[in-house]
Amino acid sequence: MSHGARVIRTGVSSAGPAAPPSAAASSAGSDAELVDGAYFRSCSGMLKVAQMISLLVGFISVNNSQWTDYSAYSYFQIVTMCDFVMILFFYIIHILRIYRTLTCVSWPLAEFLHYLIGTILLLIASIVAASKSYNFSGLVAGATFGFLATVLCVLSIWSSYKVSCITQSTIKLMKKYSSIAEQLYNRHMQFRRTN
Repeated sequence: MSHGARVIRTGVSSAGPAAPPSAAASSAGSDAELVDGAYFRSCSGMLKVAQMISLLVGFISVNNSQWTDYSAYSYFQIVTMCDFVMILFFYIIHILRIYRTLTCVSWPLAEFLHYLIGTILLLIASIVAASKSYNFSGLVAGATFGFLATVLCVLSIWSSYKVSCITQSTIKLMKKYSSIAEQLYNRHMQFRRTN
């Protein structure tokens, strides 16, 4: 039998009703947590995982196949691995919320430029790999996964461009309409004062 001190928590204090414990814990925990769990389940996070998987499968398919043209497939391997490493880098940046502490870098712009350049290089590498495959199944599979990764990267470019443009245009519209609303309110108040 234990005779230690026991704490009983109630929902009401002398200052008034307490906040629900789940809301207080989630708001405090979201900033204090090291890993952003919501990014795992977000569309952008799942898209990055799909890109990394398709790039890795394409690399492994080409690496384990019989090569007919060394330069074409070594270029394909270099592009897929560089793209894989950069996507993994940005994935870690988002998961660990590093973008919040390193504010000197424009992360959306850096990611947009990476996807733009990486997608063009990946498309070229996939076209070259497909043209030099000579119906070897591993090389065809590698080129196919290269094209799949290219499509997924284009989706990332489109979504990041859409988000950044909509956000900027929305902010401009809000500023414009708030100034118009303020002018209308001031005119209305002047009209009321004169009548």
